[in-house]
Amino acid sequence: MTLSPLLRAALLMSAGMCFIPVGDTAGKLLGAAGVEPVFIAWSRFGLGAILVWAAYGGRGFDPSVFRDRRYWLRAVLITVAVTCILTALKTEPIANVFAAFFVGPILSYFLAAWLLRERITVARTALLFAGFCGVLLVVRPGMETSGGLGWALFAGLLYGCFLVATKWLSGTVNPRSLLVSHLTIGAVLLTPWGVAAIPEASGTTAMLVLASAAASAVGNLLHTIATRMADASRLAPLVYVQLVSATVMGMAVFGDWPDRWSLAGLLLLLGSGFGAFFLQRR
Repeated sequence: MTLSPLLRAALLMSAGMCFIPVGDTAGKLLGAAGVEPVFIAWSRFGLGAILVWAAYGGRGFDPSVFRDRRYWLRAVLITVAVTCILTALKTEPIANVFAAFFVGPILSYFLAAWLLRERITVARTALLFAGFCGVLLVVRPGMETSGGLGWALFAGLLYGCFLVATKWLSGTVNPRSLLVSHLTIGAVLLTPWGVAAIPEASGTTAMLVLASAAASAVGNLLHTIATRMADASRLAPLVYVQLVSATVMGMAVFGDWPDRWSLAGLLLLLGSGFGAFFLQRR
């Protein structure tokens, strides 16, 4: 059976989204061992840039991105977002952090409509509203909201702005250059704090740092390949696959089973994400 380009791209995108929570699981284990979130973020960006550059053999990169302030702005958004989400993971279950973080794609939908004049549809707006209700069920503002989930929500807001910036710049350079630009710039920006927070060397720490960077880099690479095969806006709802991976990793590694409200919120988020994807296929 021959799969359509969209379905092949969707499978690659889904696989990539499964890898990203694996990297964050390694980051959470590092945080539990006392490693500072800023070092985890710095090593992830730095090693990720090296791994992606090596994977492509240094080919296909546009160095002009490093002279354009727009790419620096985009990199700042994701750099701060990743640092915040790693801070949240120190105290919160990984699935709950990802649920709070996914306020980002919801925000990006409305920001893109306002700033980039993208079309708003009633059906997709309704699905995103359902997704937002899912976020509220997990976060439960005013009831059980903690500082950790606050960091995750802030990371999600920054991520939403990052997604809009990515759409804004997507036609200016190839996806490979976009990926390497934010990894490299993020590593440069975090260097002073990352160097100051270098932990005591050990085999376990080194393995977890490499796992965090490698899983994140693989996830982003697969995402980049998928967006070359199909329109990025059609694949965007599949970012919610991260919730499945995050929930599984949380249960398997940390024994974090979502309570009934969190589970309902996760299901609402997943339903809205996949609903948006299949709606766009028609």
